[in-house]
Amino acid sequence: MVERAAAIHPSACREYDVRGTVPETLDEGAAYAVGRGFATRVRRAGGSRVVVGRDGRLSSPMLEAALVEGLTDSGVDVVRLGVGPTPMVYFAEATLGVEGAVQVTGSHNPRDDNGFKMVLRHRPFFGEDVQDLARMAAARDWTEGAGQVEDVDILDSYVDRLVAGHAGGAYRIGWDCGSGAAGPVIEKLVQRLPGEHHTLFTDVDGHFPHHHPDPTVEANLEALKQLVAERRLDFGFAFDGDGDRIGAIDGQGRVIWGDQILMLLAGPALAEHPGAPIVADVKASQALFDHIEALGGQPVMWKTGHSLMKTKMLETAAPLGGEMSGHMFFAGEWYGFDDAHYAAIRLIRAVYLSGRSMTELRGAMPATVDIPETRIAVAEADKFAMVDRVAAALIRDGAEVNDTDGVRVRTADGWWLLRASNTQAALTVRAEAEDSTGMERVLAELDRYLAAVGVRR
Repeated sequence: MVERAAAIHPSACREYDVRGTVPETLDEGAAYAVGRGFATRVRRAGGSRVVVGRDGRLSSPMLEAALVEGLTDSGVDVVRLGVGPTPMVYFAEATLGVEGAVQVTGSHNPRDDNGFKMVLRHRPFFGEDVQDLARMAAARDWTEGAGQVEDVDILDSYVDRLVAGHAGGAYRIGWDCGSGAAGPVIEKLVQRLPGEHHTLFTDVDGHFPHHHPDPTVEANLEALKQLVAERRLDFGFAFDGDGDRIGAIDGQGRVIWGDQILMLLAGPALAEHPGAPIVADVKASQALFDHIEALGGQPVMWKTGHSLMKTKMLETAAPLGGEMSGHMFFAGEWYGFDDAHYAAIRLIRAVYLSGRSMTELRGAMPATVDIPETRIAVAEADKFAMVDRVAAALIRDGAEVNDTDGVRVRTADGWWLLRASNTQAALTVRAEAEDSTGMERVLAELDRYLAAVGVRR
């Protein structure tokens, strides 16, 4: 019955994954079609087994059941993990002898959104691959078969691997899971770590009753800040809904943003891999790229998006990468994917190796004035054309432009960025300067170019 309605809404096929609002643009039929198409791709690549997990969203059990039905109807065997964070599914894909993975997750999107993150043969499945699933559904271009389903509990093995070889000192730490899928991992992880640990909202609840699980929005860190202040903790960590993005605060409750987290991780990584490339997205502070260079590393500025970052890390053999969004990617001693739980372990170790407190490390970071990532709603059909028009104007004006992902413009005072969001009908802007006067000049220039395409920040 599911198959008759099996189609994938065009708007759900994003750059990095399949994502939509349930049931308007994502339903059981779409989940079944994703399963059929992905299984067909796995089989045509010579594979036969796929691992499947799901986050704690209210629609995830329904979507996961339809997905598994689609996978098995196309002849792929399924290793079913149940509820857990995305990095645990990536870990299973890397270690269980399977040829692919699908996580049912809405990531940090609004509560009623959901979607699918995919891996095929240890590489991210994105871009044209995602569009291919919609084409296959429309043409019913699917293999046939009768796959088997096996339930596997990998939680303990994953936590064992997270703490393997950890020697990071004993700290007093707060952990906020935001009712997301990271909760069960963190509950087990803190029992294995030295020090004193206080957890918040570790019960998985798709209603997200306490706050939305997106640690890049400072308002979502209020409960963690309160916990750190009341208990006088050394620092705190927060996680998004599916556990692949980390947020952090120091002992004074100051946010340690994604690029600053990467600055902390860069020292130990470059000590172990001297001269190595480290990949960061175009939204990151200039201070990060300067810091990597000062440590003898090769800063690589790349496009925003977890699939794009992982691909660039493979291409450059970088041991470490990160995004402003809190995705931290670890190769070298890890498996090359973004893992917020492992990022927490590595951050504890980075603080320990520095011989300083997290608060001292945060306080010593270069003082800059910036505007956090700001989204400007525009029509989906217009967003890329608007960026192209601004890029053309900048070239005419002889500006210093990096066009890796949108336009990042260096000025005498700092820099500004304009890009089209890959996940929303929006333009994304960000800017940074050395002081508030410089920031006024940077923003005045940005606003002038935005006004020329009929947009206000």
